[in-house]
Amino acid sequence: MPLSPPTPLPPGAPGRPHRAFVTAPMRGPGLDKLGQMADVVYEPWIEQQPLKLYDGPGLAERLAAERADILVVEADFVSGPVFDLPLVAVAATRGDPNNVDVAAATAAGVPVLRTPGRNADAVAELAIGLLLAVVRRILPADQDVRQLQVFRDGTIPYQRFRGWELAGRRAAIIGYGAVGRALGWRLRALGMEVATYDPYVEGAGKDLPAAIDGADVVSLHAAPTPETIGFFGREQFSLMPPGSVFLNTARAKLHDMDALVDALQSGHLAGAGLDHFEGEALPAGHPLLAMPNVVLTPHIGGATTGTEARGAQMVADDIERLLAGQRPLFIVNPQVLGATSPQPATTQGAPNGG
Repeated sequence: MPLSPPTPLPPGAPGRPHRAFVTAPMRGPGLDKLGQMADVVYEPWIEQQPLKLYDGPGLAERLAAERADILVVEADFVSGPVFDLPLVAVAATRGDPNNVDVAAATAAGVPVLRTPGRNADAVAELAIGLLLAVVRRILPADQDVRQLQVFRDGTIPYQRFRGWELAGRRAAIIGYGAVGRALGWRLRALGMEVATYDPYVEGAGKDLPAAIDGADVVSLHAAPTPETIGFFGREQFSLMPPGSVFLNTARAKLHDMDALVDALQSGHLAGAGLDHFEGEALPAGHPLLAMPNVVLTPHIGGATTGTEARGAQMVADDIERLLAGQRPLFIVNPQVLGATSPQPATTQGAPNGG
């Protein structure tokens, strides 16, 4: 049965402030700023017990009950009857708002906002952490200390955990959007030579084999698209020098898992660091679980307070622009604003990708 939402006064009319329903994790000055522009109903999905994600009908029902005209989500599915409501904007705190039916939003004239690059620093820092953990064997060393096995089997730690330094080594960053760039300057600061590959980013290398050639570390940061799913396979692993390290803090579907396991088991690769798996977890008995030279984290690259604060600021700033009749910096469907909508003063330095 179709929803019959209450008929609100026009947004901004006397006695009718804007009202925002927020299920995305947000914090800091950006959330405070949003609260100055709208009454905020804040229910971050990750803090619900049990975890709660809305579908389109569920969101529409809740929005109507709250009389909200601004929706900010991270993982909820925004579709269908949501766009029958008189919304000012939908914002997704993601680089790619693939949980929002953008076509339906556009047909309904609803601006869709996104937050590209909000987690770039967080993911880049985790990649550095995984790399150091692999090459310096931090996890097994920690385990030996905890198990009172510093002199395991009559050896000394200096023998067992001798690694190599990053300074003077070569890294290849595959995918040079916001995260790739954030990782690049960090690796250079550690004394590494950095090669890049990204056919869609100006200034990045356009030859994948050339980027991989001689790279002690290869780190994937591409977006999952039909062109990139499974693009890093046996041929690419074979191009990596013996004893090199593979990192993927983007999406597991970018690389061939069987090829990675084979490269590790054969000793061709010295180790790997991974932050994402198909289905969000490895199955019991998976070969990677028994490899001490592989460091595994459960999709926590963007899990920082800084990511939440940055996303909140980007959303609040763009909603402020929208309410002021200006064009938001990170709008997915600018056509809903009309041909005469003003352009932003500048987008120089704005993050992209990631």
